[in-house]
Amino acid sequence: MAKSSQDISRFGAKSTIAEEDQSSTSIVLGRKALDFPLKVKAPSGDKARVISIVNQKGGVGKTTTTINLGASLAELGRRVLLIDFDSQASMTSGLGINQVAIQEQYGSIWHLLNDLNEDVRGTILKTSVPGMDFIRGHYDLAGADSRFASEIAKELMLRKILAPIINEYDDILIDCSPSLGTLTVNALTASDGVIIPMECEFFAVLGLDLVTKTIEKIVAAINPHLEVYGILATMFDRKTAHSREVLALIDGQFPKLLLDTIIPRTVRFSESTVKGMPITTFASSSAAANSYRRLARELISRGGAN
Repeated sequence: MAKSSQDISRFGAKSTIAEEDQSSTSIVLGRKALDFPLKVKAPSGDKARVISIVNQKGGVGKTTTTINLGASLAELGRRVLLIDFDSQASMTSGLGINQVAIQEQYGSIWHLLNDLNEDVRGTILKTSVPGMDFIRGHYDLAGADSRFASEIAKELMLRKILAPIINEYDDILIDCSPSLGTLTVNALTASDGVIIPMECEFFAVLGLDLVTKTIEKIVAAINPHLEVYGILATMFDRKTAHSREVLALIDGQFPKLLLDTIIPRTVRFSESTVKGMPITTFASSSAAANSYRRLARELISRGGAN
């Protein structure tokens, strides 16, 4: 892990102010604008910070957030590991792995779940982003609830898998499935914190209570140190009153949890997925890329990342 106490940024030229205007919660809600330093201190601690990206609703930006937050943290000098914990394996595809390779069980997180004695290091792949690795997903993760129904301490499987490498990374991000079943419980049990991406649509707000209550149950029964690092507003369209109204609604219900950084709605995310690369590489100077860079700095400022 990076140990220097000096301020660092691996790609300082990319960590610049956006060329396009960016929205933020404070600006949209008419408050004093917040600023997060472009330079951040080197990671601290010998143990990786494990963060689950969770929402039981699909299509809210979990995979997009996992990939691009990870890339942004790596730009800031962090050693990052991404884990595709979703049976759709969208993160794996978004990092350039083809469909034929995804169908191979060996080397996937599914393989590790079925053989807890397997060396996790043998499944770790490099991404195109220096400092960012990943463990690919597999379609058979869809059967996790039935496969592990009778397993003893099944909620601890992912924690056991990560134990040998927990000191080798600064941040580990888990792209969770759109459910609150066995896989998500495993992710939350292994995590230090949670980010909840929330599409700026009214119906998406309705499921927030369910997510937060599930997290509260995990805290009470299994992982007392688990924290919610924040709710991330995604797919925000500053031209519509509806997006602003939804943002105000989230702020009213969860005032201490809503992150200041907002992720805009843009076709560039889809384009970057097709290319198999993060938005920070595909469209480096775009507002979308800089929003995720700002999120990384906000997360570090709030103590949610090493």
